[in-house]
Amino acid sequence: MSPDHDRPIFLAREHPPGTAAQAVHDGAWERVRRGAYRPQSPPPSSRHVAERELAADRARALHLQLSAEHTLSHTTAALLHGFRLWTPPRTTHVVQAYNASSVSADDVTRHRLPLGAGERVILGGLPVTSPARTVADCLRTSPPLDGLVVADSALASGIRREDVAAVLDRQVPGARGVRRARHVLELADAGAESAWESWLRYVVLRLGLPRPTTQLEIRTSIGRVRADAGWEQWRLLLEFDGLVKYRTSGDGLAPLDDPGRVLVQEKRRQEAAERARWRMLRFMASDSAASVEHRVLAALPPEVVRSLRPDRLLPPLPRVTAHGR
Repeated sequence: MSPDHDRPIFLAREHPPGTAAQAVHDGAWERVRRGAYRPQSPPPSSRHVAERELAADRARALHLQLSAEHTLSHTTAALLHGFRLWTPPRTTHVVQAYNASSVSADDVTRHRLPLGAGERVILGGLPVTSPARTVADCLRTSPPLDGLVVADSALASGIRREDVAAVLDRQVPGARGVRRARHVLELADAGAESAWESWLRYVVLRLGLPRPTTQLEIRTSIGRVRADAGWEQWRLLLEFDGLVKYRTSGDGLAPLDDPGRVLVQEKRRQEAAERARWRMLRFMASDSAASVEHRVLAALPPEVVRSLRPDRLLPPLPRVTAHGR
C-alpha cells in the first residue's frame, strides 16, 4: 500500500455545498479526482513518489464513490500491493460487471473479466485482485518492460512464479497477450533491486543474450564484490549506478549523506574487479537503450555477437529520462 494509505479522503457529496471549493481555495484540500479531495500536504521527495501517492489516493477515492461491487486491478492493484512500477498508472483500473456511471469519467479503465476463487482479496480495506492475478494481468496487458518490472518485484516479495503461471494457464485459449506474458514471466528475476535494473536487463535480453546472473558476486583483493548483473562465462559485469554500488563483505558502506566517500568506495570496488580480470560496464538513467546495446555488444566476443538473434517478443524501447525511480 501507499505509505499514506491512512490519509483521509473527503467526498464532496458528504459535505455542505461549497465546502470543497472553499477548502481548495484556502489551501486545506487538494483535488484527487472529480468529487474527491485529500488534505494538502508538503510535496513528496520526488515526482515518481508523488505520482504513486496520487494514483493510490485516486484508487481509494474511486472505491469510496462506487456503490456496486468492484475490484481494483492491473497496475492499480500492483501499486497497492507495493510492487515496483515502471510508470505509475495514469488511470484507475477496476474490474466490475456493470456499465459506466457518472462517477467514472476518463480517469478510470474498466475491465469486465471473470475472477476466480481466491483472486480477490481485501488490502487495507480495498478490494483488489490477488497478487498472482495482479501480476498475470499486468503481464498480459502492459508493455513487456512494464510487466517485467512488476514481475521482478513480485518475485522478490515472495510471489511464486508458478502461481502466476497458473493464472495465465486459466486464460481463454488464444487470449491476447498470454504468449508474451508467459515469456516475460519466464525472464523475471527476483534479484532485480530497482525498476532501472529491470530496464537494464530487458535491454540485454532483447538482444538475444542469455539471462545474466543478478546480484553476481565475484572474489577480489578487497573481498567479495557484488554487481547488479553479469555473465561469468565472459567475466562481464553490468551495473546501474546509484548511491551505493559494488557492495563488499566486511568493508562497511559509506553513509548516504557522504557522496564523496560513496564515489571513492565505488571506484575502489571497480578497480578491484578489474584487477580480478572482470570487465565492468556502468550505466545511468541518461543512457539510451541503444547506447547500452552498443557498449554491451562491444564487450562481447565477436563470435557471440554474430550468433545473436533478437528476442522478437521484446519490442524496442523509446528513449527514457530519469524521474526518481
